[in-house]
Amino acid sequence: MEQIIKMPKLSSDMEKGVLAAWLKQKGDNIEKNDILFEVETAKVVSEVEATASGVLTEVYYEEGDEVAVNEPVAVISWND
Repeated sequence: MEQIIKMPKLSSDMEKGVLAAWLKQKGDNIEKNDILFEVETAKVVSEVEATASGVLTEVYYEEGDEVAVNEPVAVISWND
């Protein structure tokens, strides 16, 4: 199975965010609530946590990329 991680909407007027830093890399084992990446908006830098445990199998954007809210950013996969 897999969990798609999307760019979160961190404020009511947020439309895009800059993927400021990846704290995990493709192929890393991930535990639920691990911090995956940081998002920079006009007001703040926020950490985004994993919503599932597994392996980070896909990363769609690089650090510094501007990403629209709700766009897929990464995928965590696991076996049941």
